[in-house]
Amino acid sequence: MQVVVPFADESPKSRLAPVLEREERRRLARAMIADVCSTLRAVGRDPTILATEPLSASTLNALDDPEVNVIVDDQALSPAVNAVLESVDHTVAIVMADLALATPAALETLFETPGDVVVAPGRGGGTNALVVRHPEFRTDYHGASILDHREQAREIGTTLETVDSFRLATDIDEPADLVEGWLHGGGHTRAALEAFGFDLEMTEGRVRLVR
Repeated sequence: MQVVVPFADESPKSRLAPVLEREERRRLARAMIADVCSTLRAVGRDPTILATEPLSASTLNALDDPEVNVIVDDQALSPAVNAVLESVDHTVAIVMADLALATPAALETLFETPGDVVVAPGRGGGTNALVVRHPEFRTDYHGASILDHREQAREIGTTLETVDSFRLATDIDEPADLVEGWLHGGGHTRAALEAFGFDLEMTEGRVRLVR
């Protein structure tokens, strides 16, 4: 199984702009992908980074693995991932780079679930992780991608299995997501948020992250 982690290093996480400066967003993105890659290695998988441009030395150092395999493709997400699917004849898993909450157990469940297509839906209609074992399946990450992927599976006449996982459903995209990264994320993500000066604020309702 080839495990692909799409990653845009230049201007990541634009929806976090209300609370993080541009360089902070880059540092957080690097911290999250470092946690994702570390978790993948913990389950015996060597990640392949699908990057929009060659990774800088600082990014490679942040990954704790300067020898990590990198594929550079400046296309949009869907065609870049589909180019990988079209180029191989074996199982491919696509794991998003902002799944800072992912654990070895959650990823093992994803990888070991049988089926030609296995998805881990994200909140709000996205697709946070996929395992593709069917040669005709292609991705479409635009809009409510989980609906598109279900329809794609129907069109090619294959089944689609779903992994229901809090750890894989929670990506760090919006300011409100940062509290989940602080509470449950990997060590690199938590350290980055603490370095930015964030801490928990307790209220009568849900806790939130403030600085």
